[in-house]
Amino acid sequence: MKRNLKSVLSLPLASALRASRALRRNLTRLYAHASLTADLAAPLPASAVVEGKAYVYGTRNIRFGENVLLYPGLHLETQESAAIDIGNGVVISRGAHIVAMAGVSIGDGSMIGEYSSIRDANHQRSDERSIRESGHTAKPIFIGKEVWIGRGVTVLGGVTIGDRATVGANAVVTRNVEPGAIVAGVPAVPLRRT
Repeated sequence: MKRNLKSVLSLPLASALRASRALRRNLTRLYAHASLTADLAAPLPASAVVEGKAYVYGTRNIRFGENVLLYPGLHLETQESAAIDIGNGVVISRGAHIVAMAGVSIGDGSMIGEYSSIRDANHQRSDERSIRESGHTAKPIFIGKEVWIGRGVTVLGGVTIGDRATVGANAVVTRNVEPGAIVAGVPAVPLRRT
């Protein structure tokens, strides 16, 4: 009897939820867009699609271009006078971390894979202080246009990645990447040019 009642009640409910799926998705996007807009110092373009909660820390000096696509769990942080500048048509996947203490620039049409880390600063060590209190060194990061950064990539401070370059999944980028190059590994090294 319980099984029949459950089946009888769940089918109409499932149908109603399927029918409302698009509405729920649009409401989630609208709320996420409004939430991110409230957290930024500069306005978020109306053309931005925000799929879920993005977390903003620090000075909030973050600028987005038109038609960006942002997946949930994005961590954005700026400190001091640093800025994060994200170009038009950029896609940033779930769980990516972008931290700027000197500056991070991402060119038009670039794609950042899930759980990638783009951080322009490193901690310093001091005999007199804890690592947390020893300060940091920071150098800006420049990511060109139409760059594809794979899943789980780490990009370190001072790196420039040229236009149309590709960075393979889980690579650690410690030095500049030429335009059109394909790099992979730890540390990332050139595989070939497109």
